[in-house]
Amino acid sequence: MVVLFSNTGMAQDSSMIRKHPPKTNIWDKVYFGGNLGLQFGSSTFIEISPLVGYRITDKFSAGVGVTYQYYHYRDMYFNLETNVFGGRMFGRYLFTDYLFGHGEYEYLNLEAFDFFPSRRVDVVSILGGVGYIQRFGSNSAIVGMILYNFTESAYTPYQNPIIRIGVNIGL
Repeated sequence: MVVLFSNTGMAQDSSMIRKHPPKTNIWDKVYFGGNLGLQFGSSTFIEISPLVGYRITDKFSAGVGVTYQYYHYRDMYFNLETNVFGGRMFGRYLFTDYLFGHGEYEYLNLEAFDFFPSRRVDVVSILGGVGYIQRFGSNSAIVGMILYNFTESAYTPYQNPIIRIGVNIGL
């Protein structure tokens, strides 16, 4: 007579266990922000530039924005008034928790006053620079940037360097 005893043990190899990535809500990576500019007097300037961005990784985000600018200048010789419309695509890379690089493609349609009657022109700009982000909540921050327009032209509505200060609010 033969008696067999068997002892079967089970062990799980950690490489065999399927790990599911943590479920994240897509809206946790979305943020809104932009710039608001106001100037009044003999020169009136109003800018509204909202943006929406998406955090692709912890360090890199990209997004889009629209721009509207109103400009009115009056003195004893001139009375100029114009509207500027446009949009932009951007990317940001965080070097540290506070410093980031910013690249942007911007398209603007504006009125050129070099011929009479005036005409509308399209202005394309490639902007790049660095920025500083100061967080004041879990998903909110004040953002400051110094940008350089690498394609500055006679019709570009601003001069180098370009300084922007705005607010980002995440969901």
